Parts: sequence; C-alpha cells; structure tokens
Amino acid sequence: MKLIIQEHSRPLRTAFAISRGSKTQARTVTIELEAHGISGRGECVPYGRYGESCASVVAQIEACRKDIEGGLTRQDAQGLLPAGAARCALDCALWDLEAKRAAKPVWKLARLPEPEPVQTAVTVTLDTPEQMAQAARSVPGNLLKLKFGGTDDLARLEAVHTARPEARLILDGNEGMDVGGFEAFLARAADLGVVLIEQPLPANADDVLLDISSPIILCADESAHTSGNIAELASKYGAVNIKLDKTGGLTEAILMLQAARAANMNVMVGCMVAGSLSMAPALLLAQLADFVDLDGPLWLSEDVMHGLSYSDGLVSPPPPALWG
Repeated sequence: MKLIIQEHSRPLRTAFAISRGSKTQARTVTIELEAHGISGRGECVPYGRYGESCASVVAQIEACRKDIEGGLTRQDAQGLLPAGAARCALDCALWDLEAKRAAKPVWKLARLPEPEPVQTAVTVTLDTPEQMAQAARSVPGNLLKLKFGGTDDLARLEAVHTARPEARLILDGNEGMDVGGFEAFLARAADLGVVLIEQPLPANADDVLLDISSPIILCADESAHTSGNIAELASKYGAVNIKLDKTGGLTEAILMLQAARAANMNVMVGCMVAGSLSMAPALLLAQLADFVDLDGPLWLSEDVMHGLSYSDGLVSPPPPALWG
C-alpha cells in the first residue's frame, strides 16, 4: 500500500471569527492510500486548541508510514495513533479504501442508515450585534449557529432574533461566554429562539454547570473528545458535539454516538472549517444526530471537486466520486 500525504491551505470567502481568534485560511492535511489500483482518501483539520498543526499531524503520520504501507487495518489504527486529527485522516482514508475494495458504500459497511439530505446549521461568526444581524439576514435555511463569547452576547442575540425572528438558533461560546451572568442569560435566551448552547464555559471550569438548571440544552464541545468522556459529560451537559477531527475518525465517532445515546444525551455532529472531503464521513453519522453543523465548505472560496451539494439549509450525501 502506498501512502501519499499532502498539506492544503484554501482561502475563505470571508474571515471566520470565534472567541479565540479569527482565520482567513482553511488548513488541512489529506491522506491517500493506494493499493492494487484502488485508492482511498481522508482529510483532517489540525486543531490548535489541542496543540495540533499541519506540521505535527504530518509528522505523526510519517512516523507510522511503515505500518501504514505494510497493510494497516482500521482496527490497528485505533491503537497506533491517539484520538485527533492524524488518526481522523487515516481512519477515513481506510474506510474509503475498504468501501472501494468491497464495492459497497461506507454506510453499508458501518451499518449506518442510508444517507439522505439533512438540515445543517449555518454559522454567523463573532462580530458586533449589528454586523451579526446583517449577516443573519442572508443565511440560508432556518437553523443558524451564532459564534458568541463576550460581554455583548445578549445584545448580539437580541439583534439576530430581531433580524430573523423565525429562525432556530444555536449559540457557540467556544469557552468564552460570561460565567457570572450565564444563568440569567439562559432565561432570556430561551425566549429568543435558542435551542442549543455549545460549550459556553472553559472546559476546565465547566463544573459550575452541575449547579445550573438550564431551560436550553447545553452541549459539550471542547470538553468532549471520545466515547470515554461521555459518562462524565452526561452529568453536566444534555448533548455532545461529535467532531471526527477530535475523535480520530468515523470509527470512534460511531462509538461516541452510541455511548451518548446510552447516556440519554442529545447528539450534534459538527465540523471544523474545511471542504467536502472532511464533511463526507461526518454526514453519514449525521443521519442519526439531533443537530447537524456541517457548513464548512460554504466558507471556502472554492471547494474540492465533486463536493457536497447545499440548498436552503440542506446538505446532501456525498457522491461516490468524493468519498465513501
């Protein structure tokens, strides 16, 4: 088996801002595995929040080149690499290769439902209340995800609700929302169309959620990594955001979803800012989710060939020419 690793930097249509900063490029790493004239591909987004970079991910994969080219299986990969971006790209490439070898789609091999179009949240990035309201007016679909984090969060929410009173809103604090006023904020947010709040507080300070009775579903994101986290998270959160770049690929993401359901948690399937190759495996898992946030390709100036199709807030399954 031949391993090909590539780094990519794709410009965004506009800056993508969250509470920790802003970016104008989507930086990813892709893996291609070739064997007997058949190839499988996978992509990952290194997550700086956990100390990852394109260089570190490439180094992780290169360190495993001998094992990979020697015929590594998906099961082998779970023990060879830790949960994270490098294993995500490898795991997804191995799924794609396995599907092509078997002439069966990944959803069948993984015993997942046959994929159909699903509603995805579309993000409004962090800005002033006025700018976020203006951006919200042009967002397709009826499910908006608002990037929050700061003292003006209530003003941002009220401005967006005024601009789009019919919309269902997901708020994403990225660990940056105000701890002191959070409980009072929840009561007002519930009246303004908010259905879910992602990671409002820092992962190392979210124990305060144990003492808060929230009228809105609270969702773990930065606090969530793999299926092993679910038992602890279930005492603080009503939902978990499953991102393949953190779980280390579709294999562990499926286990994480099963663990979340066993703990009576809602499930969100989310993404980083990247193209359709990154979204394709997650879209299979999204068939079983309560909330979906797979709008990454909408932020790119140009997506990959055979990319996913988006229309009025719906995203359609990947074509075989893309993945799976």
